[in-house]
Parts: sequence; structure tokens; C-alpha cells
Amino acid sequence: MTEQAESIVVVRKVLLSLYGGAFFWSLINHGIPVDRIAVLLWMLVAFGLSSIGRTRDEVRLMVRDWLVLVVIYMIYDYSRGSADELGIGVNYTIPRNIDRFIFFGRDPNVWLQSWLLHDDVRWYDVGGSIIYMMHFVLPVLPLAMLRMRNREEWLRYVRRFSLTLYIAVASFIVFPTAPPWMAAEKGYTKPVYRITGRGWWELHLKTVSKTLDRGAAVLNSVAAMPSLHAGMALLVALWFTRNKPRWIRNVALAYPLAMAFTLVYFGEHWAIDTIMGWATVLLAWKIANVWEARKDAQISQTLN
Repeated sequence: MTEQAESIVVVRKVLLSLYGGAFFWSLINHGIPVDRIAVLLWMLVAFGLSSIGRTRDEVRLMVRDWLVLVVIYMIYDYSRGSADELGIGVNYTIPRNIDRFIFFGRDPNVWLQSWLLHDDVRWYDVGGSIIYMMHFVLPVLPLAMLRMRNREEWLRYVRRFSLTLYIAVASFIVFPTAPPWMAAEKGYTKPVYRITGRGWWELHLKTVSKTLDRGAAVLNSVAAMPSLHAGMALLVALWFTRNKPRWIRNVALAYPLAMAFTLVYFGEHWAIDTIMGWATVLLAWKIANVWEARKDAQISQTLN
């Protein structure tokens, strides 16, 4: 590597470090970005900085890959946003009844809140809020970080990520489902309170609570099944430990399990929503595996 090339690499690393600092500052002062335009713009800046010193063809490929993410997010947001406008009735009782069957006649949301919810904020409320908000961070990080390190691995992750989103959207369209807190408001269960943000108020991080408010304002409120929070938690656990020993993979499953517990306790999802979220990811992973195996076989035949 020439001296000039080494200097460019140093400049790129310094700018990416400054970018990381700016993102952290924005996180503290404005909350986690949940608006798709903001997320995509942050990614664009990261892609742009990582392109410094690259060849023209590499830069073009980077821009094309960013546009792929734009298309994925825009299709998902449009489809999810319109899913509750197609005239299909919202399900209030089917997921409730499935939960009652699984838990021997109990409503797990009602039972957990009667057991754990108190006037004062407890440590598990804070922990649950942190786990909940990881949904807006951990699944998105590989979309930017992997692309800067290994494009082939980035493509593998994007396939699983996008398939998960689109399978979920199809479910939202054909089976719009009200979350437990909404069903409780309609009188289908005993009171269930939506308590997702109370942990952040205890930590005096009001900007993070603003993230929840912004997210609630733009998302389809009857897209409870499958739970993408639960599904993406499993996707992250599977992805980051895919090449690790079995015991590490087993320990990593604590994250999606903790997410599922949190979602039910916070009144955001039925238990069956979380199970279907996991099933959605496993289906997406299987489809991606089959497609990649066929593609590799075709390449091998071509070379031979």
C-alpha cells in the first residue's frame, strides 16, 4: 500500500469515528431514529464515508446497494401502512383465545401485569425498556456495518432481513391483529396497560421516550401478528452466533426470550405474536438457505 493510500485509509477511519460520535450525540439528544428517511440518511452518510478512497466502480456499487435498502424500506412501510386500510376485520379475540389455550385459561398479559406492575418503576421495567428499544438498533446495525466490511455477508443478511419483513407484511394484510392493550380498551380482556416507556422516564432519558411516541404515530397499530420485535431479536441472535459454538448460540437465545417476555408484560403483544415472529424468521432463513444453496450449485456447475 502506497503512502497516499495509507493516508486515505486513516482519513476514512477518522471520519467514520467522528460519524459514530455524531450519531451517539444525536441518540442522546433526539432519541433513536425510527423514521425511515432518517435511518436511510444515516446509512447513506456511513456508506459515503466508507467509500472514501474506493474506486469509481466500488462507489457505484455502494450507491446501488444503498438504493436497495431504500426500496426494501419503502415497500415495507407502504405495505404495512396500508395493511389496515383494505377492509379486513381486525382480530381481537383469536390471538387472545390462543393465548388462553396455551396458558390454561389465563391471559398472560393480564397475569404478568397483576404480578409485576407496581406504582413505582422496578428494575425489570428499566431492563425491559432497554431490551425493547434494542429492536431499533441491533437489527439495523448489520445493514450498515456489514456493507463496509464484507458485501457477500451483507447480501446474506439483507436476504433474511427483507424476507422477514415481507412475510410479516403479508400476515399483517391477511390477519390484522389488535395488540393486547387495544383489545383491553375495547373490553375483550381485563385492563392491560401499555407501559413500554416507563423505564426510560425512570432513567431520565426522555428523548428515548420520544422515540416511542414517534414510532407509535407512524406505525400500523393493528400489525401485532407476527411480532417483528420478537422475530428480529431471534434474527440477530442467530446471525451474530451463526459460526459460534453451540453453547454460545444457546446462550444468545436468552435475548429473543427476554424480548418475548418484555413484549407480553408491556402489553405490546400476545404470546402467540412472539411465537409467530420467531416462526417468520425461521421461514425466512430457510428460504434464503435454499436459494443460496441453489445459486452456489449453479455457479459450481458453470465453473466445472
